[in-house]
Amino acid sequence: MLLTITYTGQNAADLGYLLYKNPYRPQVFELNHGKAYVFYPEISDGKTTVALLLDINPMDLARGKPGSYGGGLYEYINDRPYTASSFLSTAVSRVFGTAMTGRADAHQSLSDARLNLTAAVTMLPCHGEPDKLDAVFKPLGYAVEYEVFYSDEHFPDWNSNKYVNLTIKGMVRLRDLLKHLYVLIPVFDNQKHYWVAEDEVDKLLRMGEDWLPGHPEKMYITSGYLKRRRSLVDMAVGRLAAEDGQTGEAYENDADGAEDEENPRLNLNARRYAGVVAALKNSGAKRVIDIGCGEGHLIKLLVTERQFTHIAGVDVSPAALIKAKKNLKLDSAADAAREKVNLFQGSVTYKDERFKGFDAACVVEVIEHLDVPRLDAFERVLFETAKPTVIIVTTPNRDYNINYHNLNENKRRHADHRFEWSGVEFKNWSVRVSKKYGYGVQFTDIGAGAPTQMGVFKINY
Repeated sequence: MLLTITYTGQNAADLGYLLYKNPYRPQVFELNHGKAYVFYPEISDGKTTVALLLDINPMDLARGKPGSYGGGLYEYINDRPYTASSFLSTAVSRVFGTAMTGRADAHQSLSDARLNLTAAVTMLPCHGEPDKLDAVFKPLGYAVEYEVFYSDEHFPDWNSNKYVNLTIKGMVRLRDLLKHLYVLIPVFDNQKHYWVAEDEVDKLLRMGEDWLPGHPEKMYITSGYLKRRRSLVDMAVGRLAAEDGQTGEAYENDADGAEDEENPRLNLNARRYAGVVAALKNSGAKRVIDIGCGEGHLIKLLVTERQFTHIAGVDVSPAALIKAKKNLKLDSAADAAREKVNLFQGSVTYKDERFKGFDAACVVEVIEHLDVPRLDAFERVLFETAKPTVIIVTTPNRDYNINYHNLNENKRRHADHRFEWSGVEFKNWSVRVSKKYGYGVQFTDIGAGAPTQMGVFKINY
């Protein structure tokens, strides 16, 4: 990852004073996910450039350090170490934190002045929306240029890939440029490498206090920065509206947080979990395992129901299990509650004796993250080896994707989705699996227009 900032003007070498980085001494900073290098490839009185280079260790990411997502081969083959993402944003804050405050001691007048600055960001993910670069950066006073790369330069009709080299130029204060980069780089990246919680709302509003409330794309920026977490976006929008003395705008949600038009107060995630809980209660199951439990949101609902006497949660990601334990407050829970819930690491594509002995298994928004060749292993592990009486599977319905304004017909709702089935494809798969392993299946659509589809498999005796 590479970021360069160039100051063109009188006494340009004074950029080093504003950044608190000596132009004649390269520096190295240890980060949780690798190292950051600061050096000056160009120094003169008329033009000075500083470079921030990140060296991310892919093996560190794959072994559960910050940035690890869980998910087999994806851990080892992905773009995380090489593209301008939240890693770069974090490094900007870590390395240039003092400059972002605007404090410059003897050079305060220079820090407060608007300077002729150019920032170049190498390999910024845009996910097919390079036009958003203009919409986001131009209102802040920048001239915007970006280099688009095609999948094959000899076949431009194959469309461009999702990365661009971005250059922005403007007469701005250095502190403002750094804040803009800190907030906006992650907006164009769908996969923040750290947990997004309420403190991120505070960071967003603090870094954007001078420019975000009046920005025409503030909803897009707020949503992207907060990883489209509906509750956090609502919180940020409410605070922005309060500061402006206005009412909050309606949030145009994307696939992961889309609202159900039948009841706008209940978002898709809530309806999905409610549907799964209802199916479990109707089945009479008492011992339930949530496979791919993530941060424990479904389990949090199940523990409040007396019907369920034993609940297990399994996930491939240790980080997700740590968050699930925190969300469920297991450390401070009563003994009975701790005995009721069991969390452990595992994969749905490998046989595991711990998967056995449950009345019901839930696989909520998981299978679309599996590589298609691994589906056969998933089927054998769950339907043949674990073989609970009831299996509940939910997955996105591709037929609904036309309702998302930012998705074209070939784009999926999440960067890690390996596939998304249409209603017919999901039913065909479900019927085939049912017949093969001795189950019957019933289908339920979740949400207005069926953005999610659910299959409830019951064993045939």
